[in-house]
Amino acid sequence: MGLFARHQNLRQWFKSQHFGRSATDSRYALLVACLIGILSALAAIILKLGIGWLGGWRVHLVANSSPFLVLPLGGFLLGYSAGWIVEHFSPAAAGGGIPQVKAALAKYPLPLSWRVALVKMIGAILILGGGLTLGRRAPTVHIGAALAAQLSVWLPTSPDHRRQMIAAGAAAGLAAGFTTPIAGVLFVIEELMRDVSSMTLETAIVASFTGAVVSMMLQNTPSMITEYANISFSAQEIPIYCLLGALAGLLGALFNQGILFCSQMQRRWRLSLAWRIGLVSWLSGTVVAFLPDFFRDNTGLREFLLAGELSWQNTALAFVVYFFLTMISYSSGAPGGLLAPALVLGSCLGFLVGGIETKMMGFGSEASYTLAGMGAFFTGVVRVPVTAIVIVFELHRNFNIVLPLMLTCAVSYITAESIHPGSLYQHLLSASGIILNEETPANDVLAHLSAMDVMQSQVEILAADLPLGEVVKIMSRSHHRGFPVVDQGRLLGIFTQSDLDKWRSKNSQTVLREIMTPNPITVAPQAALSDVLFLLNRYQLSRLPVTDGQKLVGIITRTDIIRVEADQLGGVCQLPQPSTPSYVVYQTRSPAVGIGRILLPIANPDTATALFKIAAAIARQRDYEIDCLYVITVPRLSSPAEVKVDTRQGRKLLHRLERLARRQNISVHTQISVAQDIADGILATIRERHSNLLIMGWTGEKSTTGAIFGFLVDTLIAQAPCETILVKLGTKDCFPNDPNRERMWLIPTAGGPNAQRALALLPSLLSLSESSDHPKLWLCKIYSPTELLPDLSTLEVLQASLQKAIAQPIVPLPICSASPAEAVIHLVESEDCSLVLLGASRESLLNQFLNGNIPSTIARAVNCTVILVRGELSD
Repeated sequence: MGLFARHQNLRQWFKSQHFGRSATDSRYALLVACLIGILSALAAIILKLGIGWLGGWRVHLVANSSPFLVLPLGGFLLGYSAGWIVEHFSPAAAGGGIPQVKAALAKYPLPLSWRVALVKMIGAILILGGGLTLGRRAPTVHIGAALAAQLSVWLPTSPDHRRQMIAAGAAAGLAAGFTTPIAGVLFVIEELMRDVSSMTLETAIVASFTGAVVSMMLQNTPSMITEYANISFSAQEIPIYCLLGALAGLLGALFNQGILFCSQMQRRWRLSLAWRIGLVSWLSGTVVAFLPDFFRDNTGLREFLLAGELSWQNTALAFVVYFFLTMISYSSGAPGGLLAPALVLGSCLGFLVGGIETKMMGFGSEASYTLAGMGAFFTGVVRVPVTAIVIVFELHRNFNIVLPLMLTCAVSYITAESIHPGSLYQHLLSASGIILNEETPANDVLAHLSAMDVMQSQVEILAADLPLGEVVKIMSRSHHRGFPVVDQGRLLGIFTQSDLDKWRSKNSQTVLREIMTPNPITVAPQAALSDVLFLLNRYQLSRLPVTDGQKLVGIITRTDIIRVEADQLGGVCQLPQPSTPSYVVYQTRSPAVGIGRILLPIANPDTATALFKIAAAIARQRDYEIDCLYVITVPRLSSPAEVKVDTRQGRKLLHRLERLARRQNISVHTQISVAQDIADGILATIRERHSNLLIMGWTGEKSTTGAIFGFLVDTLIAQAPCETILVKLGTKDCFPNDPNRERMWLIPTAGGPNAQRALALLPSLLSLSESSDHPKLWLCKIYSPTELLPDLSTLEVLQASLQKAIAQPIVPLPICSASPAEAVIHLVESEDCSLVLLGASRESLLNQFLNGNIPSTIARAVNCTVILVRGELSD
């Protein structure tokens, strides 16, 4: 009972949130890849020792009894036992294993687990120790991939990373089997995944290196390494090497066709796997019993052939026997591979061609042809020329063999593809009904979605210092069951309904910071939806905060994912967009030290500095960073990602703003984007950078008939989800540091939250002036003449609220007028105001607020600076 309890505790520890916070981290994946390499190496060594022990026992029996009895009968019993174990305990362990790994990496639902690895190991030991002319390296590839898949279940691993982990396990298996780490990586890229992403390469390299090193440390003699002397290559030998490559390609193609034919025939016999392997093992034992004695020890025979120590007659006989017995054995579904047999057959072919060449021509080296033949025949069978070149080079470590290898492998590949195109593994999978597609399946509608596409950006949050009593009231009014806990834009924790039930009995004045769940599991906006689903499922979460650094930018619930999937299946939405609205061609990044971001699109060098000063003042007050964006437009029929553009003007302007930022100690990021439409480019950047505030300039002119401010500005005001500030710079400097010049700022207000947002800008704007040069502030409210006794309480409340935030005197100014626009314009002109500050929501701005589109009317009619503030858009 104690052991069971410890096992359960261990499982819970591995499922802890500590692992969850790093499950999708690439650095964590590299640590897992290292562990995979160690396990794969240990499995490869156990497999080698098991085959060696059983094979030695078999040779000993043959030496002390009749080979005509021991070899056929022993082969049948061991083959039948291996087939029965595979058939009853893990049918997925049948065959060489590489086709299964290839299918699993293509996301075909084939099992890979510790059971597959264990059964594969037992089956391979039985059939290879029993004398079948197959290899153990392909099984090590399968075992390594299966161990990696199981490890990714035991340890929390991103579903996307899990695929790379399986590939890393396969690479480690090959590297440990041959002690060739580079070939292990290349085989994954060239045959199994055809993926050269950084994650695939990094994990495969780490796993292969670890597997090869551990394998070499624990073995006295590295696998299949034979020292060859007199490796040579000359130009006059090129035709002979071409002939060798052509023969290897021809025989490799025939070898593959023979395997496919034999597989088809054996399936027609409808025998069980155990009987198929048993009968093939009996046939193999019977054939070997009639051959010379050195055929009875597979390991010794391979060493003789690789070293070229047999006569040409015995080498030719070995080639023929090996060719047909390997072909029949592999087609039975026995758990053995073709990698080592292909190298052995290639060495025989190369030895024979080299022997003929040296006798007829009198020059050349048999060893060179032997090694070149190994790579050529390996290429003809497996169709991975680069891996073949590297694996032979790593096995024999002689640089002089590289040129012959490159020539023979290239010719072999071309010849084999001309006769019978396609990988043997691909054909075997197709014969089993598994048609692999290199692209993402068409019905995988969520494959390209990220957290950003699914999350809700408008999040109900709780302040960290909120008392428990207030939390109870808020949660009772909300339909949500969990809330992120935020302090100054940074995510500190999460508080759910279950937490509330747990802490309800505590003092109502207990602050949320003390009882929340700290450091919750989060995802980045770019995280794949598969990562989101993995974390939600593994840790039984109902919601997952989305953070950019420490900044909360959204939240994802299970309902959000179901909604997006339903929309995708129903054709309601089209995420992601088929075309890219903008393409980044230049960017610089500063440290992400702020709790929010201001997006400042710039285009006009004459106004960029003034707009930046306003943005910098707001950034200092709110502890924000600034994103400076320069958009280059291209024709509608052109793709932003494919058009070559001149970025010199944009870079010059952005460099000027970077210098200003350094002087003011503001964190600034710059970016140049190419887009078909400026508004699309700005909106795309807001989404990508999770901007909290958009500041944009306006000339005061309408670019389109029927527009309020102009098509571009109207589009951004209507669609930008973040808070938006529109600035029309006047002819007069509203921020001069001149104590002799009296200035007045006018703040017309109609009350409401957007007026409050406009007023909240005043401390930032006032910071642009010296303390001795602050302007006079007039807080103005327009009343209709029909109001006999206007209610001045709203104006007084706003004045009192604003007075608490700034020390500057504020003058309340009620004005009675039938035309609010004319009243404001007249006041600006008569009092020579230098700044007008307006607040409006999207709806009131475009439809209702100060009827007659008064913000645009005022902005165009006056020469002073006008700043318009619009709050965030709600969903």
